[in-house]
Amino acid sequence: MYSGLMIILLPLIVGYLLPAKHLSLQRLVNKLLSWMVYVILFFMGISLAFLDDLGRNLLAIFHYCLVSAACILLCNLLALRLFDSRQPWRHSHRQEALPSRLHMALESLTLCGVVVAGFLLGLSRWAPLKFASQASEYALLFLLFLVGLQLRGSGMTLRQIVLNRRGMMVAMVVFLSAMVGGLLAALALGLPLKTGLAMASGFGWYSLSGILMTESFGPVIGSAAFFNDLLRELLAIMLIPALIARHRSSALGLCGATSMDFTLPVLQRSGGTEIVPAAIVHGFILSLFAPILIALFSS
Repeated sequence: MYSGLMIILLPLIVGYLLPAKHLSLQRLVNKLLSWMVYVILFFMGISLAFLDDLGRNLLAIFHYCLVSAACILLCNLLALRLFDSRQPWRHSHRQEALPSRLHMALESLTLCGVVVAGFLLGLSRWAPLKFASQASEYALLFLLFLVGLQLRGSGMTLRQIVLNRRGMMVAMVVFLSAMVGGLLAALALGLPLKTGLAMASGFGWYSLSGILMTESFGPVIGSAAFFNDLLRELLAIMLIPALIARHRSSALGLCGATSMDFTLPVLQRSGGTEIVPAAIVHGFILSLFAPILIALFSS
């Protein structure tokens, strides 16, 4: 039962156990991760093109995506607003001018273009493309190894995580409410509960959740998970400035796992440098949970 879980966790653990303190190595890991995400999403698009009854499956992808995103995000936001009201986050920061949110959104949508490019190539039915799914499995193992190296290179220690109570508490609220949302999505869509929980476990990390879910549940569920988590990041970019003044924890929690990388500049500009430690701890915890939970619910 747990063989698939171990296959996914082993490269992650090996990567985390290796020292990755040199700045040049961290830069190389980050660069390779960016390229591997594009490669695997390209393979995911190819696999999608080889589905039987393609038109019906595309409708299913967007149906699963919209329902799961609505359930998960609504549960997250309701729980975070309740947490904000019970545990208000005192601060004195005045919001700064923000970088172009449209530009950041377009950067996220570039990954959609990679999936579409793979899909269009796959429609050619060129014989070698049939091996795309097998190639993506090996690429996935390498990507998880790199993720382990990146988490180790972030320099976060258990002491730092425990000491930053706000980041840890917001991460726990996001985690628990996402699980409730995943269960509701599974019931609404008529999917197994474990599938709904796995879809909720990406926490906005679309480049990883789409890949892992495709390997475990096939291109339809994998693509739905990808668009579900991509939608979360796009909403975070747009809503952070509106939420940050009165609902600071909600703004952080909406970012999910991306609060330690992609959405961190928006959080910092909107919420000041004091939000950065909580954002890094929050993103680190959810980034660590995401592959473990997806693997667990997929086993």
